Amino acid sequence: MPSTHPSSATAAFFDVDNTIIRGASAFHIAKSAYQRKFFGTRDILKFALVQARYLLWGENREEIDQVRDRALSLIAGRSVAEIATLGEEVWDAVLSLRIYPGTRRLLDEHIAAGHQVWLITATPVEIAQLIARRLGATGALGTVAEHKDGFYTGRLRGDLMHGQAKADAIVELAEAQGLDLEDSYAYGDSLNDLPMMRVVGHPCPINPDLRLRRHAQEVGWPIREFRGRSQRAAGRGVRTASWAGAAWVLGLVLRAARRRLRGG
Repeated sequence: MPSTHPSSATAAFFDVDNTIIRGASAFHIAKSAYQRKFFGTRDILKFALVQARYLLWGENREEIDQVRDRALSLIAGRSVAEIATLGEEVWDAVLSLRIYPGTRRLLDEHIAAGHQVWLITATPVEIAQLIARRLGATGALGTVAEHKDGFYTGRLRGDLMHGQAKADAIVELAEAQGLDLEDSYAYGDSLNDLPMMRVVGHPCPINPDLRLRRHAQEVGWPIREFRGRSQRAAGRGVRTASWAGAAWVLGLVLRAARRRLRGG
């Protein structure tokens, strides 16, 4: 996609979930969609469970694939405009409040230096582009859901923007934009971001999970922590966030049970 920033041979590539935004952005989109009755309680329970596991232990590709397939089936027939509006509302109400200030400063430093700044994420590309616009980034590469005549078909175009797909997309973008990857930067939180971090000259984990942290320490990569507390205290904060999500889901279950009892 075209850049609106001055041309630069240096780029910075940022993962989104737990790198720029605390937690999984897709969960908050799903929560808002649930409140608008896009789908039922069983699906939001599944999404919430994946969110809690993600906060506690990091990404699980099998679960991500399952959520992806279910999410695609749920948006089939929905309009692109409807999802874009949903994304705007979720950004304003939730996601903008979950930005790590340290990552925001780092991103702004790259922009000030004249670097291209790209978000690389498994999040739907419409949401990724929205976040990029709001942060002043050059653009975003995300998962592309197929749509026809303005409505989603329930299928993907290409693969989930995840793992090796991120690295391949960066290499392709570098060729199209004339980027010098050896002089470029990549930031991610998960071992699944390792492929994209290996294709640049300046990889740097942000808030890394245990596996990425170990790898970074072994190869001598710098590590940035933007959670504002020691690793031990950060772990408590993550658990608190997970329990907060669990409490919200428990409330859903109790309300659904009360409705069934009244109906009986």
